[in-house]
Amino acid sequence: MGIIALLMLFPILFTVSNSFMSEGEIAYNYQLIGKMIDVEAGGADGFINVKLIPDWLSFKQYSEVLIQTPVFLHKYWNSIFIVVPIIAGQVLVASLAAYAFAKLRFKGRDGLFLIYIMTMLMPFQVTLVPNYIIVEKLGLMNTSSALILPGIFSAFGVFMLRQFMFHIPSSYIEAAKIDGAGHFRIFYSIIVPLIGPGIAALVVLLFVDNWNMVEQPLIFLQDTFKQPLSLYLSRINEGARGVAFAASALYMAPMVLLYLYAESYFVEGIQLSGIKG
Repeated sequence: MGIIALLMLFPILFTVSNSFMSEGEIAYNYQLIGKMIDVEAGGADGFINVKLIPDWLSFKQYSEVLIQTPVFLHKYWNSIFIVVPIIAGQVLVASLAAYAFAKLRFKGRDGLFLIYIMTMLMPFQVTLVPNYIIVEKLGLMNTSSALILPGIFSAFGVFMLRQFMFHIPSSYIEAAKIDGAGHFRIFYSIIVPLIGPGIAALVVLLFVDNWNMVEQPLIFLQDTFKQPLSLYLSRINEGARGVAFAASALYMAPMVLLYLYAESYFVEGIQLSGIKG
């Protein structure tokens, strides 16, 4: 397990360490074409010098990304203004819908939930054309709402939170009803505190999924000025490898920090979700 963990962490360590190397040091270490030509010609220098510790710490790449390249920060804020409303909206909508599917009894509840979950099983490519037509008819094309609204009403959050609510003892709700509490009071005072780990896990998963989205903004946002950071990284000049490493490290930072902050809640939430599934 330790070896597997190191293999998973290596790309992150590799990116962060190379982001502090100068452009010349990176070029010297990772000139793949030149190394391969030497091997084919019978040269002795046939290995790539993979390094995790730079010879000299260089902050030039970060200065170029954060100060000399204002488009990076602009794309960064574009991503934040897209991802944060999706997370906030989906947590609110999914928690209310999950409460209805888990604790309210109405005709056709299980059948409706099954149909609702079927939408989660369909890949984005299958629903691309219907989504495109709807977005165009609503006049949302080339706006952030074309990404935010479908994200808010995604079925994944409903399915995940319902797993937590389904096995909350109904006696809690019955006792609250005897005391005169309505559904909204029961939801905010009893249900929400009990599903805290599930909400934390959902927030982490939603952030990672929407922070890394590529297909949706590529299709619905033709204006490059409105596109998020995930699309900008693919257009970084290949000749500026140090800048690419620095931009990638900054791109990963929010996801890593969020996971480290909510690690215990995330693990607990995933465990409970697996037990109750």
